[in-house]
Amino acid sequence: MSRREILPPGIFGQNRTMVTPHYAVMPPEGILESRLPGLERTKVHFQTSPAMGANFAQALLVMQQGGGTTAPIEDGLEHFLYVLAGEVDCEADGAQRRLGAGGFAYVQGGRRYGFRALGGEARAIWIKRPYLAAPGITPRASFFGSRDAVPRVNKHTQGRNWQALLGEADLAMDMEVNILSFAPGTYFPFVETHIMQHGLYMLEGQGLYLLGREWHECWAGDFIWMGAYVPQQFYATGWGETAYLLYKDVNRDVRFEGFAAAR
Repeated sequence: MSRREILPPGIFGQNRTMVTPHYAVMPPEGILESRLPGLERTKVHFQTSPAMGANFAQALLVMQQGGGTTAPIEDGLEHFLYVLAGEVDCEADGAQRRLGAGGFAYVQGGRRYGFRALGGEARAIWIKRPYLAAPGITPRASFFGSRDAVPRVNKHTQGRNWQALLGEADLAMDMEVNILSFAPGTYFPFVETHIMQHGLYMLEGQGLYLLGREWHECWAGDFIWMGAYVPQQFYATGWGETAYLLYKDVNRDVRFEGFAAAR
């Protein structure tokens, strides 16, 4: 065998990906693109879905100029769209807004929505799930917002800031999407273990994430799914601020579908 037929060590199969029944760490280079009916000139990189065990779906959208939905869609789900780069013309329940980087839209469950890239390529995070109604609670109407307009609130640890994009303690919402920012060297003050699921997209910086008993290095562009009750903690590394976009399910009681009633 000639030397040209032998692969150098480490060139094949080396990656940071970890997928378990309880959590997943997924660098962007391994998430293949999908193309969907109703979307044109748009690559959809699904990061998690019920097929993984999640109670929501999350994807990275890469839209070419003019790409996006071909017509307004009504699929019965609630949606959240966060623009990472470029500009997106977004429709939500009849209202329309031009969103730049950091702009976002929440679409009430069962309402019309659509989006289209303007002025070049645009990238966005797309979260969708069935809305869980609660007795006596009126669902929140669709709305738009911007990261720059949401207050940064310090919680628990000096150097860690929290932006609640959809608000906090609003029982009309069955999910929250927050941005957590960390100065270098800051961290959660304890290991969390809770009922909420998470979908985490690294916006900026880098750090170490504890999942179960293992630490995983992650940086901008990575995705992490955390199932219920996974022990978790984050420690910011690097030289600049680290920030991530964080989905979680909230404000709803335990569900017992699939369990037989006690006899």
